[in-house]
Amino acid sequence: MAKEQVARLFRDAQANPSLREELSTAPNIEAFVEMAKERGYDFTVEEWQEMTRFSVEELKGKISEIPGI
Repeated sequence: MAKEQVARLFRDAQANPSLREELSTAPNIEAFVEMAKERGYDFTVEEWQEMTRFSVEELKGKISEIPGI
């Protein structure tokens, strides 16, 4: 389920600075989700936004600015 995948990504990113740094290089949310999928996290852009409650406008900032990442 996407909720568990997003929660796992948050936990892993907090515990692993290298993962957090890698994901923070994503230029947009689509690239971020694709990078996450390549690392074994399975969720869509819509599921990410639903779980984190970030709007598209908020995601135009750096991914590293998202709380928990």
